[in-house]
Amino acid sequence: MAAHMSRLRGWSRAQRFGIAVCRQYSSGSAYPSVSLSTPLPGIPKPVFASVDGQEKYETKITTLENGLKVASQNKFGQFCTVGILVNSGSRHEAKYPSGIAHFLEKLSFSSTAQFESKDEILLTLEKHGGICDCQTSRSETFSFLFYLFCLSHFIQHVLFVSVIYRDTTMYAVSAEVKGLDTVVNLLSDAVLQPRLLDEEIEMTRMAVRFELEDLNMRPDPEPLLTEMIHAAAYRGNTVGLPRFCPPENVEKIDRKLLHKYLQSYYCPQRMVLAGVGVEHEQLVQCARKYLLNVKPVWGASTPANVDKSVAQYTGGIVKMVKDMSDVSLGPTPIPELTHIMIGLESCSFLEDDFIPFAVLNMMMGGGGSFSAGGPGKGMFTRLYLNVLNRHHWMYNATSYHHSYEDSGLLCIHASADPRQVREMVEIITREFIQMTGTAGEMELERAKTQLKSMLMMNLESRPVIFEDVGRQVLATGKRKLPHELCELISNVTASDIKRVTTKMLRSKPAVAALGDLTELPSYEDIQAALSSKDGRLPRIYRLFR
Repeated sequence: MAAHMSRLRGWSRAQRFGIAVCRQYSSGSAYPSVSLSTPLPGIPKPVFASVDGQEKYETKITTLENGLKVASQNKFGQFCTVGILVNSGSRHEAKYPSGIAHFLEKLSFSSTAQFESKDEILLTLEKHGGICDCQTSRSETFSFLFYLFCLSHFIQHVLFVSVIYRDTTMYAVSAEVKGLDTVVNLLSDAVLQPRLLDEEIEMTRMAVRFELEDLNMRPDPEPLLTEMIHAAAYRGNTVGLPRFCPPENVEKIDRKLLHKYLQSYYCPQRMVLAGVGVEHEQLVQCARKYLLNVKPVWGASTPANVDKSVAQYTGGIVKMVKDMSDVSLGPTPIPELTHIMIGLESCSFLEDDFIPFAVLNMMMGGGGSFSAGGPGKGMFTRLYLNVLNRHHWMYNATSYHHSYEDSGLLCIHASADPRQVREMVEIITREFIQMTGTAGEMELERAKTQLKSMLMMNLESRPVIFEDVGRQVLATGKRKLPHELCELISNVTASDIKRVTTKMLRSKPAVAALGDLTELPSYEDIQAALSSKDGRLPRIYRLFR
């Protein structure tokens, strides 16, 4: 009787939930899961995303009465990324002590008119799930079109972040879509109503001093070299001004000076409210509510005091003699290296030649001598094939392209033992000269394909789409869509690469050198090598070695 009742109960469960639910393990116990092919009882029918025509690609832009631009790109999902981008950065500090942008970065999302402290901001955002964070990021890779670094500090829950570039300041929050009103309110308060209390400024001074000390001690020299190459290329102007606060200016920056700077640059005409994963009408409504008739804490804006200087490429050399022997200690220390970065003027991201320069940068590629990988990871780029694979003593050879609204810089970073610096410099100058040769069809197609794949893969990330939308609209008032960029990349020819390279080599070189510089060639020798046909340095004859 008991066995009969057990069979009846099993048959009843099979009728209700399907045979898969009652599937037996070899041990005889019932399978605990439900069928993956039978709909669960009592669950509502799913709603799938659907779009018509070009709506899925469209970036909608609205300009409010006060000049603020609102840009959005809808993206299906329950999270959104919203932020305010300001046309302000270290390049605008010509009339002020350098370091204001660095201070504003550290002071971001501190106490405001509505929120007593950063902790209160965290608690407000945590109501929409997730965790919060606030970090900075290095300022350049390509331009706004190709900010292809993966913003690891953007996570899929709630977070706020402030990033200061040389030409743009960005305040951003990622949160659930239902919290959009709260997010825009918080952004408005953080940007326009910061308290800038004395204790907050003092804590910022300590943070800035620590960061400056860390910058000179870290094993990775790239941030310091990037500062140096910009200082050499644009000596004393615009993007050549220091992004990090100089030590002598730390005590000079106070609330009065910050308010004076904010009064000039934080005006609606120089701002964009960008959002990804939100309805455009809803974002515009929030902008009107929190950003249209808001009086900033520093009073009325005075955009007449804005520095409108155009970047002047000068070329030159910046050297820093430094003992690199004890940079990395431990069981496997990094050997003592000398780092050299050589750059030439390229073009701004507003010019048509920007795309060929981006392809050229991808063609040069490069990386570290211990990079692992194969096709698709840059192992067939010129700096790998011609430099790292042939010269085992070189530890690094990497190409970078920094582009701004009025100028650009294409440079190669290399590192090796201090005794082989001269040979390393000659190898890099020869690579610059060889850029003028006709690019092979296969390597050109590989570079274009890799650039397009990096672009499309990174634009799958919502925060990267946000930054792309915001920076494009801030700089040009519109946005080039990914398929337009891919078409421009596909149209680049070998003659385009040769033309832009020939033009680039007419400029004076910018050189940054860090470490033991005993064997470093003179600036005049490097300039002569880049003006020669083969890129070789002038020969030096010595009686004694």
